[in-house]
Formats: sequence, structure tokens, C-alpha cells
Amino acid sequence: MENERIIIGIDPGTVVMGYGILKVVQNKPLLITMGVLQLGKYDNHYLKLRKIFERVLGLIDEYHPDEMAIESPFFGKNVQSMLKLGRAQGVAMSAALFRDIPITEYAPLKIKMSITGNGKASKEQVSDMLRRILSISQENMLPQLDATDGLAAALCHYYQTNRPVQEKQYHSWKDYINQHPNKIKK
Repeated sequence: MENERIIIGIDPGTVVMGYGILKVVQNKPLLITMGVLQLGKYDNHYLKLRKIFERVLGLIDEYHPDEMAIESPFFGKNVQSMLKLGRAQGVAMSAALFRDIPITEYAPLKIKMSITGNGKASKEQVSDMLRRILSISQENMLPQLDATDGLAAALCHYYQTNRPVQEKQYHSWKDYINQHPNKIKK
């Protein structure tokens, strides 16, 4: 249907990668699935990257998302960790590009702000707000907060791309009057 779209959200990681998939039906976001890819059991970094690519590609082939939202790496003190995280993000993005899925990156602060109204919210607060917003039962919530982080990226993207269009912006009453001379009574 024309009023439907599917958004995949990814929280990249080299130990745990989280993902969430939303279906938007007539302007209402609905949970399709969320989960994690456990990568800690693999010692080889390149094998982890391969597993990320394969899992993201598998999710794309199974759910056919129209768009991808991915959390962008934030500033970190450990350069090696940031490089590994950037590679994980790049591999997930490569899977989307391989299937011609448009990608939008969001900073962690932006995601938290769009879900909770607080850019410094905890992972637990984000998870709880997602449960409430998407009407997910407590039993269906996963204990791994990486899954809800991926879902939060998808919902953030929905919010950012679903803003109502403003017809005209006015900077002052004079500006408004100039654009609406018929509203003046003399």
C-alpha cells in the first residue's frame, strides 16, 4: 500500500548488534520485530564483520525495508574501539547499500531526545518509552537493551521524516500581514 513503509533500525556493535523493524501503516508505527546479533563468541574481528553483513542482509531480504536508520558512532576515548565500531556500522550500511536501501544516520543524543525528550536518557528509559509508545507488552520486551536501541533508531527516523509540512513560516506580524493582505480590515 502507498501509506505503508518499513524502517529498519540498527545499533551497530562488535560485541552485540541490535536491530528493530517498524512498519508504518497510515501514519502509525507498529513493531514487526527486534533482536540482537551476539558477536562476542567470535575472536576474529573480520568474521564479526562478515556476520554483521550477513545478518543485516538477511533481515533486509526477509522484511524488505524501505529505509534504514543507523546510530552513528559517537566520540570515544579509545581510538581502537571507535575504529571497530565504525567498521561495524560501515558493514551494516554496506548491506543496505547492496540492496539499494537509503540510509540515515542519527547521533545517540538525537535518538534519545526523539524517544524520551531527554538526550541524556538511560538505555532503560529509552526501552520503557518504546514499550509505551509502541504498546509492546512487558513479556515481548527483550532483556538486551541493544535491541531497543536499534528499535529506537527506527522510531527516531519515523519521527524525523514524518513531520507535518508547514505551509508558510512567518518571522513577524508584518511578514504575516504582507502575505495575507486580505485579512486586514480598514
